[in-house]
This record gives sequence, structure tokens and C-alpha cells, in this order.
Amino acid sequence: MSISNVGTHLGRWGAVCGLVLAGFCLSGCRTQSPDQQFAEVPSSVGGSAGASSSAARTPKPAADSATIPVAGAATTLVAAPAAVSVATNGTGSEAELLRVGDSLTITFSDTPVTIPVFEEKIRDDGTITLTLNQTFKADGKSQGDLAKEIRARYVPNYYKYMTVSVKQDINTRWYYVDGEVKAPNRQIYTSRITVLKAIASVGGFTDFAKKTKVQVTRVDGRTQEVNCTKALKNPSLDLEVYPGDKIHVPRRVW
Repeated sequence: MSISNVGTHLGRWGAVCGLVLAGFCLSGCRTQSPDQQFAEVPSSVGGSAGASSSAARTPKPAADSATIPVAGAATTLVAAPAAVSVATNGTGSEAELLRVGDSLTITFSDTPVTIPVFEEKIRDDGTITLTLNQTFKADGKSQGDLAKEIRARYVPNYYKYMTVSVKQDINTRWYYVDGEVKAPNRQIYTSRITVLKAIASVGGFTDFAKKTKVQVTRVDGRTQEVNCTKALKNPSLDLEVYPGDKIHVPRRVW
């Protein structure tokens, strides 16, 4: 083969190779990167999957970042505390409840006839007696509850209209402890209390106290005796103290 023919063949093969290389280059320019091979699904298509994908790619504002649960962490939903409504039964605290020995003033008004004011002391059985010989349980009730009960008894059975007022004499809310105790004095009656606790409230017994013969004088003049030595072991022997009661601890004889 002549030199001129060789040059002609090499020139043709060179042109063909050049075209092939050019084709590969153009094809490589149109090939997408791995990250661009899948079209992004719009948030309106695909439900929560699309929303999750979008949320993963789009950064949240700083204000919302606290609401995004961290992967792998336990998520606790805490309900907002509701407004607390405190319900009461109208009886008030125990210190405000009426007790045996309390002096009450009961006033009736808005009646067609005048009803006299009643000044009653709660008896040992916890009751008081008012107009028309009606008896009411007063011990353990608040003044407001007792007034409602009294009115309900008279209206409409006896009167069409009536207003009832119950007032407690606070000067009777005391009990007295004297004799062989460390600090004999009167004490404010604030809640239910027993003989042993009443004596403890004035410092306790002295060394000369006769603990087996403690005397309790009720507001009606009755006297009861408490063996405090036995009452320490048997609480059922420890009598309850009421407003106006007087507790006397005698001195023992050597």
C-alpha cells in the first residue's frame, strides 16, 4: 500500500473516532447525578410521606424547633392544666362549725306576725328548740346551713315568707383548764379537742397532779370525771371538750 493510501485510511479512522468521542461527551453532559434521578413529590401528593420529605429538606424557623420530636427520643404529650375549681359543701372549716355549748342568737323576719328573738345555747344532745316547739340539730353545722334548715322547716308549712339569721356568740368559744397544770388558763376553742389534748395545750400536768380524778364541768353544770391514766391507753375514755367547758386537775394527797 502506498504512503498516500495509508494517510487516507488513517484520516478516515481518526474522523470516526473523533465522532464517537464527541457522542460520549454529549451523552455524559445529559446524565443526571444520583441526587437528581428522582423527582420530588409535591406535599399535596403522597400524604404524610410527602410532608415528611418536605419537612426534612426545609429548615424550620427557630420558634417551631422546640415542637419537632427528636428521632429516637420518647415524645411525651402534656395537656395544658385546666382551671381548677374548688367545690365546697357550705359547711366551712371545722373551726367554724357549731358545737355543744355555743350560744346562738336566732332572728326571724319578713313574717306576718312578729316572732321574738331566740337566744339559745346548744344542749348536750346538740339541739336547740325554737318557735312552735320545733327542735333542730345544731351541733356540727355551720351558721348558714342551720339557718337554711330552720327556714325550710317553717316555709311553707307555717309561713309563706321568712328570713332566718343565725349568729354565734364568739365569747363562748373558749374552754378553761386549771388546777395542777403548768399554765392554767382559758384557751380558744378552734376545733374538736379531748381532755388530754386540752391539758396538753396548757403545758401538761404538774408533778402533783391527780391524773385519775380530772373533773370536767359542762356548761349546764353537769360534772364528769376522767381517769387520764387509763385514757392514755384507751382513747375511748378520753372525753370530748366543748366550748365553755371547765377542766380541773386536782392535787393529789401524799
